[in-house]
Amino acid sequence: MFPTILIVDDEESILKSLSGILTDEGFEILTATNGYEALKCIEEQGPDLVLLDIWMPGLDGIDTLKEIKNQHPHVQVIMITGHGTIETAVSATKMGAYDFIEKPLNIDRVIVAINNALNFRRLEEENRFLRKKTIEKYAIAGNSPATLELKKQIGVAAPTDAWILITGENGTGKELVARTIHQLSGRSENPLVDVNCAAISDDSLESELLGHEKGAFPGATGKRHGKFEMAHQGTIFFDEIGDMGLNTQATILRILEEGQFQRMGGSRVIPLDVRVLASTNKDLRKAIDQNLFREDLYYRLNVVPLHVPPLRERIDDIPELVSVFLSKTAEDNRTAPKQISPEAIAALKQYNWPGNVRELKNLIERLDIMVEGDTIDAADIPALHQADSREIEYDTYSLFAYGRLKDAQQAFEEAFIARKLKDCDFDISKTAQKIGANKSYIKKVHQKLSQT
Repeated sequence: MFPTILIVDDEESILKSLSGILTDEGFEILTATNGYEALKCIEEQGPDLVLLDIWMPGLDGIDTLKEIKNQHPHVQVIMITGHGTIETAVSATKMGAYDFIEKPLNIDRVIVAINNALNFRRLEEENRFLRKKTIEKYAIAGNSPATLELKKQIGVAAPTDAWILITGENGTGKELVARTIHQLSGRSENPLVDVNCAAISDDSLESELLGHEKGAFPGATGKRHGKFEMAHQGTIFFDEIGDMGLNTQATILRILEEGQFQRMGGSRVIPLDVRVLASTNKDLRKAIDQNLFREDLYYRLNVVPLHVPPLRERIDDIPELVSVFLSKTAEDNRTAPKQISPEAIAALKQYNWPGNVRELKNLIERLDIMVEGDTIDAADIPALHQADSREIEYDTYSLFAYGRLKDAQQAFEEAFIARKLKDCDFDISKTAQKIGANKSYIKKVHQKLSQT
């Protein structure tokens, strides 16, 4: 398929000569003698590129350019004129013209400009395609009432520049929500920089955020750009901000309010333009009462609150989520997607999912690998995922299903701890104290249950 070029000029000799030369170069040519004809032709024929003369009677080139960019923003336009000025060129470029060529036309210059503009158009189309794929990748699966409400709130908040606090239990998909917001925002062409507050110590967090100059502290052997600098004009996402120390909270609040900062050990003031998203699985109001979180930072972050519901409150999303996970696993492993029986879906719907969507994703990946057939059946679902953890009962028949005493003891302990964790709102310290067990052991079992 050959690119189509529309030539717009009121001089018949220009139309004829350019048409002949560009046809010989392999382009399909359309012509128009004024701006009104050009707009009609673009509407009906959809050319890839327009060569547009500025000085024409009636609707001149600048006004025609404005209309083209309003109605067909992805059509590339190259301006041509015999009376060019710097001011006109600047004005045309600001309105979206790709290039500006003066008469008399140098045909080599024209062909180079056309090829560059068409390459730019292809890159734009690829970027739009990739952005669409990215949005699909981070789309929130499910159509339960709770999920539809969350999608509605994201759709309203994402296009704004408002700061958003995303709350929800571990494994619910708070990071996915943040990425969706960024992709639907006006900053999507710029970076989304993730700051994992739980994984970075309070001592090193300031260096991570601000960056540092060489020699700023022992071990700083070179200059380093911080997270703030990398997120400039984009979005910065503070994941699990409830784990951030008070001193760092004070630092980032000051920087975000002032809109500028200095690298550690540096003197140059660096401007900052970022949108802030934050997430937490903690009750920040309770943390404020315990002097663990700054109240002023909380109100600054909580301009738009979004709550991500746990999987147990969106059970109807399980079939779609399972389908997404099976397709993704098959794609990663380069295998045909497995099917899952209605009985298996029914069994999954009976479980309480303390590890939320992350736990479901890990289980489906495990089943996809371990089940030998093409279909996952109810019998393939592990015992711990076949009953609601709030009501799980291990009778003698369940325990006798295990061949070794050690395995039965472990199964009972895990089910017992899962239920007690739920009773204590997944507070590990409270659960350990209540059942008289070691805190680290409770944490280890909880992590195992969330990953299987």
